[in-house]
Amino acid sequence: MERSSSTERFQPLTSVSSGQGVEVAPDLYCYTVQIVNVVFYGYPGEGNDWVLIDAGMPKSAERIKEEAEKRFGKDNPPKAIILTHAHFDHIGGLIDLLEIWDVPVYAHELELPYITGKKNYPEPDTSVEGGMVAKLSFMFPNEGIDIGSKAHVLADDHTIPFMPGWKWIHTPGHTEGHISMFRNDDHAMIVGDAFVTVIQDELYKVFTQEKELGGPPRYLTPDWETAEQSVEILAALHPSIAITGHGVPVEGQWLEENLNRLASEFKSLAVPDHGKFVDDSK
Repeated sequence: MERSSSTERFQPLTSVSSGQGVEVAPDLYCYTVQIVNVVFYGYPGEGNDWVLIDAGMPKSAERIKEEAEKRFGKDNPPKAIILTHAHFDHIGGLIDLLEIWDVPVYAHELELPYITGKKNYPEPDTSVEGGMVAKLSFMFPNEGIDIGSKAHVLADDHTIPFMPGWKWIHTPGHTEGHISMFRNDDHAMIVGDAFVTVIQDELYKVFTQEKELGGPPRYLTPDWETAEQSVEILAALHPSIAITGHGVPVEGQWLEENLNRLASEFKSLAVPDHGKFVDDSK
């Protein structure tokens, strides 16, 4: 496996929620690493099967491992790691985790080049309309990593390995191969960065984790047209619970009302007035 020195570099951004976990459902646990969430799927208990969704910030592997051991016991690796996408804050701990756990990693086929050393993301847009985090985004790595034969493509039938009852949904815009996950039984949803519940480009809101439903992070979203379509797809599923990549898990009427509003008013609420990705599309 090959790691990029920049994707391994510690990022100083953090929030008041860092190191905290929330049980969103009996088999869904959301754990915050600095400014990003990872998800543990599986019923808690020594030796129980479980799956990790996303892999956190750079240098976060040890914290993720320790939290997993509290929930599932020691010497009990996940059955697999599923990636919503492969931006640095969602794969930052991946290579270190794979040195601890010999497990497969699954992603959409369009996301595979970013975890097999074949492709880098566009550089973050520091010129985009937004707050201080957008201005600081030049520090964020855009390089891919190479996990070699551990990388696997999600099945065409939209099933997710070791997650019965769940389906993956292609929700591009933030990245080409971005996916969300949906369970029809209880309408639980894991959305990565298709939408978020903290405005990710404003430093104060990131630190305080002020709850506010918005579109994907502006400085790293190159395709706003497909991002809008993805939000519309997710809203049409009427989720009862949503775990986002950034911000607090949300549910019920608050989620329904705010997600419907985002879908119907996406251009005014989410799309920046200016920025290289917006300007290029014009």
